[in-house]
Amino acid sequence: MPDKKYPLLAGIDYPADLRALDEQQLPAVANELRAYLLDSVAASGGHFAAGLGAIEITTALHYVFNTPHDRIVWDVGHQCYPHKILTGRKKQITTIRTKDGLAPFPARSESEYDHFGVGHSSTSISAALGMAIASDRQGDERNVIAVIGDGGLTAGLAYEALNHLGDCKANLLVILNDNEMSISPNVGAMTNYLTRMLSGKVFSTVREGSKKLLEPIPPIHELARRTEEHVKGMLAPGTLFEEMGVNYFGPIDGHDVSGLVKTLRNLKRLKGPRLLHIITRKGKGYKKAESDPVGYHAVPAFDPDVGVVKSNKKPKVTYTNVFSDWICDIAKLDERVMAITPAMREGSGLVEFSKRFPERYFDVAIAEQHAVTLAAGMACEKLKPVVAIYSTFLQRAYDQLIHDVTIQNLSVVFAIDRAGLVGADGQTHAGSFDLTYLRCIPNMLIMVPADENETRRMLYTAYLQDCPAAVRYPRGTGPGAPVNPNMIEIPLGTAKILREGNSIAILAFGSPVYDALKAGEQLDATVVNMRFVKPLDENMIKEMAANHDYIITVEDNAVMGGAGSAVNEVLAKNEIKVCTKNLGLPDRFLDHATREEQLSIADLDSNAILKSIQSFTNKKILSQRKSEAVS
Repeated sequence: MPDKKYPLLAGIDYPADLRALDEQQLPAVANELRAYLLDSVAASGGHFAAGLGAIEITTALHYVFNTPHDRIVWDVGHQCYPHKILTGRKKQITTIRTKDGLAPFPARSESEYDHFGVGHSSTSISAALGMAIASDRQGDERNVIAVIGDGGLTAGLAYEALNHLGDCKANLLVILNDNEMSISPNVGAMTNYLTRMLSGKVFSTVREGSKKLLEPIPPIHELARRTEEHVKGMLAPGTLFEEMGVNYFGPIDGHDVSGLVKTLRNLKRLKGPRLLHIITRKGKGYKKAESDPVGYHAVPAFDPDVGVVKSNKKPKVTYTNVFSDWICDIAKLDERVMAITPAMREGSGLVEFSKRFPERYFDVAIAEQHAVTLAAGMACEKLKPVVAIYSTFLQRAYDQLIHDVTIQNLSVVFAIDRAGLVGADGQTHAGSFDLTYLRCIPNMLIMVPADENETRRMLYTAYLQDCPAAVRYPRGTGPGAPVNPNMIEIPLGTAKILREGNSIAILAFGSPVYDALKAGEQLDATVVNMRFVKPLDENMIKEMAANHDYIITVEDNAVMGGAGSAVNEVLAKNEIKVCTKNLGLPDRFLDHATREEQLSIADLDSNAILKSIQSFTNKKILSQRKSEAVS
């Protein structure tokens, strides 16, 4: 870090260094921190716009509070880069999201300043409340602060926590960072409420009233002395929170670091449940990110003077693109088709659908449980709901999937994106468990496409069913299979032999099929694209067992309880004895890296599959020879 460009930031390795500065220097620190974040992310890529909007609040929090003794809990964590820079990881920030580099989100294993590991939304208030209760019971005077965005407040978990907070009266400060964004633009009644609150006379009155918070306190006494009209103006925006038993303050400018410091000092002296509402702008300080916060949410390396430039090369078709095309095509054919997403319009491939069929598109905000039960209600009335959802986000709606959809055997299609390993987003976003948690549920149909064309065919097959049906596919591009635009069904529970061989049969599920095929060619093995996890093609499994010495299963799901386990169950049920090995994700969480690096670490690329099978068969042959020699 050049001292001339960052004269103040160069001397800040930890928050204690920040707190040693004069308060008047903080605006300059914030400016340097914003510039350093821009330079760092431009060089390496990563989450960007959210961090730009959180510069001042991050600086103010670490300046006012005695971290790490005081606890700061960040929601989701997209905005945590400035926090990492100020807490001992400044020189490593360009390694973020890379193998052996910094984690993409706060991680307890990485730093004592990361008080709670995150990656998914709306957990901060619950976790911080637990810490506040623990501090109280232990007689510790530490402060606990939860920082949550207005997007995070669209999830039920946040309200469950607020409800408990107002009832138990714990000593907790909640910072509501209101920037009108999550990853996509926010939707829903809470967003509309906050927007109305900041418009017209109400916000003008509040803004003037908020200045009182910057004066020496006790502010509660100041509030009590205000005129009735002014008090109403001050508290009207926070009526919801006040009714829940949480004292509301604000809104104030979230980019005024000096004002934030004064306000936080005042609030620090108060006890009990408090909520400070700050107004920020996602992408603040970099015009291109301000004007396109969705596009600059996460970025590749780029030239700051130019911005992110789209490649002139024709982009490869992704699995998400295939889904996007299919759902638009099927919607033209059937007006009953409805699309539902929990705040992932761009990521799940529903942008085009939302434009062409706005009355049939439902972004329910960060509310996965509601998304699934909403679909169940639609299916009860003969609509054809399609829930576009990431694998890890479906985990958050597991009870609704069982209780509301599968018990009633309702016709809901689950288009499950980001299945398997996802690369740089790491442990919190890897779809490692969906085959395990889905296949144990009665009435579920589960399909795993090997390529782009199969994805389209399976989505259509799922649409045709009168039961819950899931199609799970990975992030990014596939092997490049041409996509037939026609709607072609796949017969239920049928596998497909891709290669005839000897001795070894490789049964592959989903995206590892082509790597398994490469390994199979070198082993002269039979390779089967299983296509269905439920129902399994039991006849194919029995045929392979009858004609081969070894059965190898391959999947990009947790090996425990996954598709390979399902094959084992078929063999056991039919009392078939054959040497069997299951290859899949190991029983540990894999750190962030590229998807290719993760596959290599998990022994699931073609070379690793080949070596695993060779090692397994050689050991079995040696063992058999020893047995024959003894006999």
